Amino acid sequence: MPDSDSLPQNPLRGISLKIASVCVFVLMAALIKSSAGTIPPGQAVFFRSFFAIPIILAWLMMRHDLAHGLETANPMGHVWRGLVGTAAMGLGFAGLGLLPLPEVTAIGYAAPILVVIFAAMFLGEEVRLFRLSMVALGLGGVLIVLSPRLVVDPDNVDTAQALGAVLVLMGAVCAALAQVFVRKLVQTERTAAIVFWFSVTASFLSLLTLPWGWVWPSPLQFGTLIAAGLAGGVGQILLTSSYRQADASLIAPFEYTSMLLAIFVGYFVFGEIPTLTMLSGAALIVFAGIAIILRERHLGIKRGARRAGTPQP
Repeated sequence: MPDSDSLPQNPLRGISLKIASVCVFVLMAALIKSSAGTIPPGQAVFFRSFFAIPIILAWLMMRHDLAHGLETANPMGHVWRGLVGTAAMGLGFAGLGLLPLPEVTAIGYAAPILVVIFAAMFLGEEVRLFRLSMVALGLGGVLIVLSPRLVVDPDNVDTAQALGAVLVLMGAVCAALAQVFVRKLVQTERTAAIVFWFSVTASFLSLLTLPWGWVWPSPLQFGTLIAAGLAGGVGQILLTSSYRQADASLIAPFEYTSMLLAIFVGYFVFGEIPTLTMLSGAALIVFAGIAIILRERHLGIKRGARRAGTPQP
C-alpha cells in the first residue's frame, strides 16, 4: 500500500532536508568521479547501490517499518524501474569520468524536463501550452550546454568529451523514464519499498558487468567507493524525508542548488572552470524547470480551492 502522510508538515525542515540531500548527492558524485579514471562504471554502480542497502535497512528499523516497509504488490514494476534507473546511474557515472562535474550536473537537469514529455506519452497526463513552452526552453538550454562538445570539426572536437556528453544525455533520458515508472509505483507501493528494491535490483544488474573489466580497487579507492554508497543511502533517506515534511512543489526547486555546489567542488577539488556557454545553458534549464514547478504549484492551489469551495486567489 502507498505511504500515508499523517505527520504534520514542517516546510522549513523539508527545505533543509532537501538541501542536505543535494549536498550529499553532490558529495557522492565527487567520490565517484575521483575514481572514475580506473574504476569501471558498472563496478561503481555496484558499490553505490550495495552499500546503500544497510543504510536503508537501518532507517527502516529506526522507523519500526522493517516488517511491512518492503512489501510489494507490483514486483515487475520494481524490475522495470530498476532496469532504467540502473542504466541512468551507469551512464551518468561513465560521463563523470569524461566531463567536468558542473557540466554533468547541468545536462542531468534535462531529466525533469523530459519527464513532462514522457508523462504525457505514457501516463496520459495533460500538457498545456505553458509547459510545452518551458520544455522547449529547457531543451534549448540542454542543446546550448551540449553544443561545444558536439561541434562537427575534426580539428577541435574532443572525442572523449563528446562521448561523455552523449552518455550523460542518455542517462538523463533513462532517469526521466525511471521517474515515470516511480509515478506509477507510488500508487501501490511504499516509498521504502521503492528505494530498497531499486538498490537491490541495481546491485544485481551491476554484477552483470563483471566480464567487462572490473578491477581490484586500491585501499583508498575501496574506501571512496564504499563512502559513495553510504552517501547515496543517506542522500536517499534525506530526500525521502524532505518530501514527508513539505509539498513537492515547494521543495523541488532547491534541487538546483546542486549547480552551485557542483561548480564549487569542480573548481576547488578537480580544477574545473565552468564556461560561459555551460552556465548560460544551465541557467535556461533551471529557469524552465522552476517555472514548470511553480506553475504546477499554482494550478494545484487553484484545484484545491475549487474542491474546497473557497475563493481562488
